[in-house]
Amino acid sequence: MTRSPDVLVVGGGPGGASAGYWLARAGVSTLVVEKKSYPRDKTCGDGLTPRAIKQLMDMGFDFDVPTLHRIDGLRAYAGDLKIELPWPEHTIYPNWGAVIRRSDLDGQVAMLAEKQGAIFEQNTEAVAIVEDASIAGVELRRKNDDGGIDTEVVNPRMVVVADGSLSRFGRKLGTQRRKDYPYALAVRTYVASPNSRDSMLESQLNIHDSEGRALPGYGWIFPLGDGTINVGVGVLSSFKAFREVNTSRILEAYLAALPDHWKADASSVLTRPVGGKLPMSLSVGPRVGPNWVSIGDAAGMVNPFNGEGIDYAYETGRMAARHVAEALASGEARHLDAYEAELQAEYSDYNRVARMFALAVGRPAVMRTLTRTGLRSRPLMEWTLKVMANLLEPEERGMSERVYGIIERLVKIGPDPLIKS
Repeated sequence: MTRSPDVLVVGGGPGGASAGYWLARAGVSTLVVEKKSYPRDKTCGDGLTPRAIKQLMDMGFDFDVPTLHRIDGLRAYAGDLKIELPWPEHTIYPNWGAVIRRSDLDGQVAMLAEKQGAIFEQNTEAVAIVEDASIAGVELRRKNDDGGIDTEVVNPRMVVVADGSLSRFGRKLGTQRRKDYPYALAVRTYVASPNSRDSMLESQLNIHDSEGRALPGYGWIFPLGDGTINVGVGVLSSFKAFREVNTSRILEAYLAALPDHWKADASSVLTRPVGGKLPMSLSVGPRVGPNWVSIGDAAGMVNPFNGEGIDYAYETGRMAARHVAEALASGEARHLDAYEAELQAEYSDYNRVARMFALAVGRPAVMRTLTRTGLRSRPLMEWTLKVMANLLEPEERGMSERVYGIIERLVKIGPDPLIKS
């Protein structure tokens, strides 16, 4: 049995659902295949920044659903120092975010794509049939009622690879992560808290292992508004002892020292901690082939500053959909190359700065000094929040070069001069 949709999207998470939505809206026949079934849990902080909210707005998401908890800003800690910052006013993005479980979010966005005409098939694994770096066909595998596997070959004209950070589909096409780029390991759990209706995301900017050693990364507490909070830690790969890190132990230490206002501790944990690897900073490539493109985590689109990936999955899904639709309409594959060019124009400078930051904070003394100095200056932290959440105004983007210069200097000269000042 064979079918030939114009586009097959592999993966029904944020990137895949976004691509499906915008492709179908453009009149492209689109099949989205998801290996699992909705609702399904994902290892994620469940937080939505204003960039993600903007994409959901454009897709007509219903923000009045009871499972969504609105967030007004960020509360940041560094030891005993604390500062609360509202999301900044912006000409493009809203001044609010949200927290919603991925088990609630992804299925709802998939339904928005279905309303545009995209077809979703769940419990379906996609395997590439590759010839000369091109996708000659895709084998779809589904479990049948007898416990066996039914297979079907489809022959799409184009494929969008959106199967997440492991991207088994992408690896068969030759995609791989750059080893010289930073990545992170993250782990999270759900915790009961009577203060789950707090309106702030919370971030601890200097985390420690069980022996009290400072680590480059951060801890988070994202309130869900339903009696639970999402608690997790992420550790960057940019320090010498990274391979010795046990993120579960770091999470245990973090849970044991939660701020008092959450009224929670290790005994309040509701679920087994789960974790995974975060490919960052456009680290996975190639992102374009003769008849395919990759998006979201499958393209290494996680932000090294804050570990956020949902917004970039939505954005790159939308971006890829436009270029794929243009390639189909014109019959010219150069439109796929234009997707890579737009990725570079939109994200490369920002990610260059972020990679230098990840390298700098691999030195605990630098991270400690930056956080403790920064939290004493509200104007500096307000600007830092805009940088880390990628919320600079268009006319402010040139300032990223100034940030790059400062971070590059820190990396070259080391932390001692900064500490002494």
